Amino acid sequence: MKLQNLKGTKDFLPEEQIIRDKIKRTLEDTFQRYGYMPLETPMLCSFNLLAYKYGGGDEILKEIYRLSDQGSRELGLRYDLTTPLAKVIGMNPYLNMPFKRYEIGKVFRDGPVKTGRMREFIQCDVDIAGLKSMMAEAELMSMVVSVFDELKLEVYISYNNRKLLYGILIGVGVAEQEINEVVLTLDKLEKIGQDGIQKEMLEKGIDESIIDKILILINDKNLCNLEYLLKAYDNPLVNEGIDELKELNDFLEELGIIKYTKFNPFLARGLDIYTGTVYEVFLSDNSISSSIAAGGRYDKIIGSFLNNGNEYPAVGLTFGLDVIYAAMTLRPEIQSTSLIDILIIPVGTEKESLKLAWDLRKQGIKVDIEMSGKKLNKSLNAANKKGIPYVIVLGQEEIQSGRVTIKDMLKGESIEVSVSEIKEKIMY
Repeated sequence: MKLQNLKGTKDFLPEEQIIRDKIKRTLEDTFQRYGYMPLETPMLCSFNLLAYKYGGGDEILKEIYRLSDQGSRELGLRYDLTTPLAKVIGMNPYLNMPFKRYEIGKVFRDGPVKTGRMREFIQCDVDIAGLKSMMAEAELMSMVVSVFDELKLEVYISYNNRKLLYGILIGVGVAEQEINEVVLTLDKLEKIGQDGIQKEMLEKGIDESIIDKILILINDKNLCNLEYLLKAYDNPLVNEGIDELKELNDFLEELGIIKYTKFNPFLARGLDIYTGTVYEVFLSDNSISSSIAAGGRYDKIIGSFLNNGNEYPAVGLTFGLDVIYAAMTLRPEIQSTSLIDILIIPVGTEKESLKLAWDLRKQGIKVDIEMSGKKLNKSLNAANKKGIPYVIVLGQEEIQSGRVTIKDMLKGESIEVSVSEIKEKIMY
């Protein structure tokens, strides 16, 4: 048997996983700092749940991994963490609102593979359910700035409002039953260009006169001016979308983060669930073309699971761990650092070394022991390669004196201390 991973999956060796864990810790710490609570949901779901009309939409159905169990029930692997959240709120209708949660977990999509996009990958989601105010969007967008400041990645947030986009399309004559198809095509504008947009809409059967009007729209530089849009496309959807955008912009101005944003009147996001604000986060240097985080408002999906006639407004944000990892590894200064604080090399003192490691670990120090019997020089070289900052060579002389020499592998210096002083010298 040839040993290999399935296409779109990957093993992450320790030096890679250290960076990924740092990203996850940064995200989780930020989520908690913003008041979000942890949630965990199953990866294995009913296919009907995943295929529900208020789930991922027709586009995502093509990418669901389908399977069945021994009872011939139709199952699937979750493709995101939003549908499982809607299910949780639907099953627990008495949760206190607004409900703020985060979840970090694996999702699966049988789609195209490229840099930063795998078929098995980790999503890191935060959502607020039960809040209509644009404060929710503003908080999540400020969270984007906090996270990527911490990770030292320069980003911008592209954002829009779907009500505005729908209203503009209705204003140029797009039939209501064709709007979703047109929106899905427009969402690919940056990827396939105007020629690709024209070709795809023709293939979908959109009238050529309507396509011509849409192409004129694409080239209208005034579309980024909300006051212009208000006058040019006066209908309830446009008015409502602009009101929400103005409210959001006021919050972004007050937070001082509007400089990180770019209004894009054609941004739609691919999923059908979004009902208002949508946003995607991109690297400022475009070293990766895919978005590294994205989200939006979805006010109908949760109510559809409850089916009680009520609306449960919600806003979400997803960070793609794998694409963020890919972005960080493109930076030459990023190096994996060792998780180990100190390596003990026994010289005929295996029992005593285990005891010293035990005592230091109880003090919160991360300790490894050289157990393979390598020669001293080889052990020191291995410590260097692993990036271990400190080494203690423990022989009989050190045992008898109660004092050890700590080698600082980064500075190339050594210091002699008593065993009781080890933590003080390496941790502070």
